[in-house]
Amino acid sequence: MPTWEYVTTPLLIHNTAAILNTWGSKGWELVQVVQGPEGGLVAYLKRPAGGTDSSAQAGLAAAAQAAQKFEGNA
Repeated sequence: MPTWEYVTTPLLIHNTAAILNTWGSKGWELVQVVQGPEGGLVAYLKRPAGGTDSSAQAGLAAAAQAAQKFEGNA
């Protein structure tokens, strides 16, 4: 049976596609989007366990890349 690792990330309404595309390029698959406790959107993603990046490193890199795209620096 395959094993999975999971991550959650906030989604900015004006930058949703860039955020999800960044995570997707790192091998993460969108599982679900739900409303967060403070009203924003939260994405739940998964990928097979044993990816090349740890979840924390992948999360930081994806967030930084999405921010750069939003700011027009990519």
